[in-house]
Amino acid sequence: MEVTINGVDMSRLMRFLVGILVVLSSCSTAPTAANRTVVVSFSVLGDIVENVVGDAATVKTFVGPDSDAHAYEPTPQDAVALEQATAVVTIGLGFEPWLDEIYAASGSKSPVIVSSAALKPIKVDPSAAGHADEEGHAEEEEAHAGEAEELDPHVWHDAQNVITMVETIRDGLIAAMPDQAQTFRANSTRYIAELQQLDADIVTMVDSIPVERRKLVTNHDTFGYFAQRYGFVVVGTVLGVSTEGNDPSATEIVALTAAIRESAVPTIFIENMSNSSLIDNVAAEAGVTIAPALYTDALGSADSDGATYLNMMRYNVTTMKTALQGK
Repeated sequence: MEVTINGVDMSRLMRFLVGILVVLSSCSTAPTAANRTVVVSFSVLGDIVENVVGDAATVKTFVGPDSDAHAYEPTPQDAVALEQATAVVTIGLGFEPWLDEIYAASGSKSPVIVSSAALKPIKVDPSAAGHADEEGHAEEEEAHAGEAEELDPHVWHDAQNVITMVETIRDGLIAAMPDQAQTFRANSTRYIAELQQLDADIVTMVDSIPVERRKLVTNHDTFGYFAQRYGFVVVGTVLGVSTEGNDPSATEIVALTAAIRESAVPTIFIENMSNSSLIDNVAAEAGVTIAPALYTDALGSADSDGATYLNMMRYNVTTMKTALQGK
């Protein structure tokens, strides 16, 4: 039934006014976790971010468990996610160049939180892949002449670094979502306490490994910060800081094999997200065993020993301890 007053259709007017109220109501409603998304580059960082975010937002991680972030190829859907994100969290230090590229291409204005921003990075020699630390190889150095110095992005293998990263992430999220400041502060305080306990536990476990046996050979150069913090020596790696680099030359493989023998390294460690064929050959040539895979640049599946950052670190140190002690 239509009601008209002074020529005005009142039912139509009411529908119009109700529509305005609905729009105004939706505009004034505070954002919720359902429509807030924090985009994160890869699984290890994703777990760290989730511990800070809690229920305040949805965390979307591009590179999932057991996947290599160095080799990730972004999708058009990733560009959309970046454009719509409330915040984006990265490692930085050249770890995710693909994310930098797709972020620029997407036209996203979402704030980017570089979690390593407050850390002091380790500088690495791009010619060091396949070399023992103490070896010099003139022909290989000449081949790499002119290459820019790299920064090691694997900062999360030092639990003290992760504490600083959590503080950086917390502050960045508060800037992006100030109404959730209390949540982010409470969550980060709780998680930092867990990280401090993790760091103390690692120190205790490492203390039981004889100093002369704290030597690592791995598939790629991922344990620089771990070695620096917890008193290990990285004897050598098959690849450099990125798994995307060229395979080592025959000369480099021979040098690495010799260094393993000379250093009396009892075992070589593989990684959960890498091809072990090269390291299989090195181990065979050096006459050493291959230890169970460590979680390095990716978490494991939900039912694995490396499903979270805390579990991953404890598993890695326990595995190292068993393998290096020969028990």
